[in-house]
Amino acid sequence: MLDFSQAVATEDFRFPAGDVELSARLYVPQTAPETVVVLNSATGVPRAYYQHFASWLAAAHGIACLTYDYRDFETSLQGPLRGSKVTMADWAVLDMPSARAEMRRRYPQAKLWVIGHSVGGMLGPVQPDIDRVDRMICVSAGMVSLADHPWPYRAMAALFWFGHAPLAARVMGYLPGKALGFGADLPAPVYWQWRKWCTSPRSYLADIGTDLPVLNPAGVGGQIDLFAFADDQMVPAQAVWRLAELYGPKAQRHLVAPQDHGLAEIGHIGVFARRNAAVWPRLIA
Repeated sequence: MLDFSQAVATEDFRFPAGDVELSARLYVPQTAPETVVVLNSATGVPRAYYQHFASWLAAAHGIACLTYDYRDFETSLQGPLRGSKVTMADWAVLDMPSARAEMRRRYPQAKLWVIGHSVGGMLGPVQPDIDRVDRMICVSAGMVSLADHPWPYRAMAALFWFGHAPLAARVMGYLPGKALGFGADLPAPVYWQWRKWCTSPRSYLADIGTDLPVLNPAGVGGQIDLFAFADDQMVPAQAVWRLAELYGPKAQRHLVAPQDHGLAEIGHIGVFARRNAAVWPRLIA
């Protein structure tokens, strides 16, 4: 099993994102990088989860990689979660562009790639500086609705959106994800917006021009790759291809089956797990 963590230098710091500072870790290669990556996390997934992938980028490919937690989440939480006003749109419009600005400041001559996991790639088309990205790699990112999920997973998703989770969010003033078995606590407005988008056939399109900026007409400046996984029940391929249409005609679509890489399963979150490192070269090829 690959482990580059001992061979890679890291730097922990905070960087500004509007009126807050976000907690980050930078994985630094031994030589000056020609390419750098901002890794946007999936919803409810802390930056630490990506440590093995980020170490691999730095050690095996000489790519500097920035991982960070969104505002009011995990190591970027700076006050009580109850009563937080932070939305998923704030993560997309304020935090993700700020992370890119930090990497441009540190590596002004390097090519800038973004690897967006789930929500980390889903909202790229509405970000005002996305045309300055040299390559966008969306991993398990799609405009998913409840009808996209296969059974019986669809029943579990419906319960999360209409059963115990919304009740808990109302009572607690935040989503107690750890107690519910989701794995992470989230601000209530993040949950409500996430719920709205994932239960609407049009996802976030109805919020463009109000809660979200208009689509950036320039699109991504360079290459765009969207990866769907054959065993991903949370964001199936049809939802990923829907997002590909929003990214425009340059978007390249890749459907990956676990067995293609000698793996038993990948799913939605598992692609960045160290046990699934066999698929990592495919993402950056």
